Amino acid sequence: MYSNKENVNILTALLVAHGIHHAVVCPGSRNAAIVHNLNECPDIACYPVTDERSAGFYALGMTQALNEPVAVCVTSGTALLNLAPAVAEAYYQHRPLVVISADRPQQWIDQLDGQTLPQTDALGRFVRRAVSLPEPHNAETRWYCNRLVNEALIEKHAPIHINVPITEPLFQFSTPQLPVERKIDFLPADATNITLTHICRMFLQAKRPMLIAGQPMNPLMDEAVVQIGDDESYVPDFVLYTGGSIVSKRLKHFLRKAKESWVVNREGEVTDTFMNLTNVIQADPEVVADLIRFNLEEMPHPFVQKWEALLAEIRQKVEEEEPAYSQAAAVKYFEKQRGENIVHYANSMAIRLANIYSKTPVYCNRGVNGIEGSLSTAAGFSVVADEKVFCVIGDLSFFYDQNALWNQNLRGNFRILLLNNGKGGIFDMLPGLEQSPARDKYVSAEHPAKAEGICQQNNVGYRRAENMEQMRQSIDWLLTTESEHPMLLEVLT
Repeated sequence: MYSNKENVNILTALLVAHGIHHAVVCPGSRNAAIVHNLNECPDIACYPVTDERSAGFYALGMTQALNEPVAVCVTSGTALLNLAPAVAEAYYQHRPLVVISADRPQQWIDQLDGQTLPQTDALGRFVRRAVSLPEPHNAETRWYCNRLVNEALIEKHAPIHINVPITEPLFQFSTPQLPVERKIDFLPADATNITLTHICRMFLQAKRPMLIAGQPMNPLMDEAVVQIGDDESYVPDFVLYTGGSIVSKRLKHFLRKAKESWVVNREGEVTDTFMNLTNVIQADPEVVADLIRFNLEEMPHPFVQKWEALLAEIRQKVEEEEPAYSQAAAVKYFEKQRGENIVHYANSMAIRLANIYSKTPVYCNRGVNGIEGSLSTAAGFSVVADEKVFCVIGDLSFFYDQNALWNQNLRGNFRILLLNNGKGGIFDMLPGLEQSPARDKYVSAEHPAKAEGICQQNNVGYRRAENMEQMRQSIDWLLTTESEHPMLLEVLT
């Protein structure tokens, strides 16, 4: 039996119609009718997460793994605001996060009633569409409710917010089946074969063309820019950018020397990252990038070959380098041993090390580049993945997001490599900050915390390493050991 709330039933039916089959649900009374429906519906799998901030990132990780929309449902009040960091990250990653918030009736907002605040536009510009559903009382408001849900759910490449006011009584579950609802589809603009041919021709006719695939991209580009220095012969005159966040600030500044750039994205958005944008193409970036690569195999370009030779030289140097026991040594050994496993890197020092040592694509929350939510995103990915999912993360990011492990959904396919140097080590690299007596205690957040107790209380297998031999043996353990529970290796440096 489903809820007797008609707007909740319309929403549930249209979630299924629009292909949403996974929902992260948070506890609460006002959203109980929605959670009940999601759990009752055989086409939707529910994943309970208590911490709303963590729940948002769990859902984000699921969208990455599934490449389809995932819902996250919270109760009324500040619960919704806790989703803001994950929604902002999803917005810049163009991930279809479907935020569903229960709400009090409009007449009780700002009347000092419990768990009330203005929710309709609470997530601001970080959602593509925000709607608040009426509680239908006639055919016209029922049509309006259906239309609003459809208008929101046809947005396929960005977060949306569906707010659901629910009047008491809340807990009546007497509807035998969901209604059959009208579904509205949307066909987006896309590049034609003529457009794609034109893009390829422009690329191949340029004297110094460069394809930048954003995230993921060649991780050695940062080192290449350092080695190039002032050599203008490596500067492209035409950049084809298929979007995605670039980790290296140095590389972005280098590409601003180019004469012009074209950007390709599904949304047709103007993203002038290199300050020389001349064309925006609404198309599938992967299709365009693959087409360019295919044409380069057929007709090699001298400038592209020049860059490939430089990157091969740098790759050889990185391979031959043997760093002493450190975070760098741990990431290099992990990347050497990990094969084709799925890996999420946290922001700050972890992703910068991946930028040097990773040879294959990795996941990272580079939409806004925040340290919160990296562990939850990887954890959410793991709960809908069959293969092992690894998270390489620094200590501040890990302890900030430790509630990601307080979760009944996690399985033995989730593995964590924790790089713990007792503070935000990246702050040691910022010139001039060493002059401040506040650097270590307040800016770098120096601490003595270890992860062993957290692992014990959450049934996570734990090891620590304090030297090179322990580190290598333990990374092999993390990669190869079969387990029914998550596993964590803490590398202390």
